[in-house]
Amino acid sequence: MKRVIFLRTFLNSIKLPNKQAMFKLNRVGMDITVVYMFILLLIVSIPSITNQLTTGAGAQMNLLFFLIYFLIFNYLPLTMIVFLFLTLMAYIGTGITKLLRRKVRFPMLWKLTAYITTIPFLLYTALAFFFAIGDVFAALFSLYTFLFLIKLITIYPKRKKRKQEFY
Repeated sequence: MKRVIFLRTFLNSIKLPNKQAMFKLNRVGMDITVVYMFILLLIVSIPSITNQLTTGAGAQMNLLFFLIYFLIFNYLPLTMIVFLFLTLMAYIGTGITKLLRRKVRFPMLWKLTAYITTIPFLLYTALAFFFAIGDVFAALFSLYTFLFLIKLITIYPKRKKRKQEFY
């Protein structure tokens, strides 16, 4: 049952900025989103782990120790950096929602930002097997995420102005 949820979440995140996909992703719980990100980051780590296993110290290390080393020094820092990036982008998104007067809150922006990153992460994974990927990709990745976040924010309806009553 959970596999189906992750598959639907993945397929809908690929369809972004489609309006129907966005609203389906809004209904996905935050727990599913966080686990989805952990799985996605594990996939993103595959080129790095294969590179380290075939070259350098990883090839000479016991596999169990190498996996522990990789988890502590590669996967955990990557996860923390990505989650901080998602939080920063969602925080910037809250400022944009106030400027555009849209009905979107921080948790929703965080989830949407996480799902927006699916395509750049998969693209990175595919390219990293063949090319050394530098900081330019990170800048393009950030720009892509920022522009798509703005696009998704504009899909939400505007806030209604409240009437001020004087007594």
